[in-house]
Amino acid sequence: MRAVLVWTVRLCGLVGWVAVAVACAWLLGVGAVPRPWNGLLVWGAVAAGCAVVRAGALWGLRRVEGAGGGVSLNKSDGGGSRASYDRLGPEVLGRRRPPLGYVLGRCLDSRVWIRVRSCAVWLLVSFASGALFVGLLGTGSGDDRVDALRDAGARVSTATVVERPGGVREDLSEDVVRGYSARLVVAVPGGPERLVVKGAYTYDKPRGGAEVEVLWAPSAPELGGYVHERKDLRALAGGRWNAFSGGGDGRDALVAFVLVMVIGCVLAAVFTFTAGPGALQRLAWSPGVQTVRAALIMAVFLGWRPFLLGDGASLPEELFAGGGFILVLLVYVFTSVGTIGDD
Repeated sequence: MRAVLVWTVRLCGLVGWVAVAVACAWLLGVGAVPRPWNGLLVWGAVAAGCAVVRAGALWGLRRVEGAGGGVSLNKSDGGGSRASYDRLGPEVLGRRRPPLGYVLGRCLDSRVWIRVRSCAVWLLVSFASGALFVGLLGTGSGDDRVDALRDAGARVSTATVVERPGGVREDLSEDVVRGYSARLVVAVPGGPERLVVKGAYTYDKPRGGAEVEVLWAPSAPELGGYVHERKDLRALAGGRWNAFSGGGDGRDALVAFVLVMVIGCVLAAVFTFTAGPGALQRLAWSPGVQTVRAALIMAVFLGWRPFLLGDGASLPEELFAGGGFILVLLVYVFTSVGTIGDD
């Protein structure tokens, strides 16, 4: 029974790691398709499920060891790694070819593998945090009009401003003008001669006769149009997005992603090389710590579920989806800080 639980923990850890990596890569737009994003939902469910099963298996191991007096998974041997859960008798060890499970178990308990595993987990944490942050920026347009236009069969056209722009406001950042917001009236070739666009965002100051790309619905011109030069309108029309598009939002997302990855790499180095293999092993096999992390993964997944399906989200779901990227970092740091300087 102990061996089954141990390998359940290991396999769930591996499958969960792969599932998170695939889900985050998909979230960055690698697998961008119109919502609902069922593929991403499946990978997220696999990752959350593996985390929960792994935590349950660890609690099962603690119970088995407590009842049977076996070797504790949280106890390090003299070499700094976890004592083997399945120590074999001399008659087995004397064989020319020890069982494969025994050989793999010993390899997975080596000092090098423990540090490699810890580093891989932290790199995935940083990648996931960056992907969640960038995904949060890109999954919503910030304007309900886009959803209405898309439902009405939106398309993107190059239109001409036919009236003097109204309500022009500067978008300032540290006293630098980044763009302009205004109310525009545009003429669409092959469409309405007067299409009202409220809150149009352009890099250059809008003027009569200027050309802009507008998102509009031929079947519902009364909905007006949507102009935003920092966003990929064609991706919005199709219900998909590209995290690192050539627009301003894409460049900002790339900078944010790189920044979060750099922070994550620093944390990976700190928590991997300032703790001994024994401390890292005890952390990885701690039922309490892994339960907290599993609860976080499940909460973030459930928070993102409405966004993946294109449905409305409740307040708790919005909180976990919006704060997921920082919660992941904070929870992993909080649960790992005790290993610094520990052997």
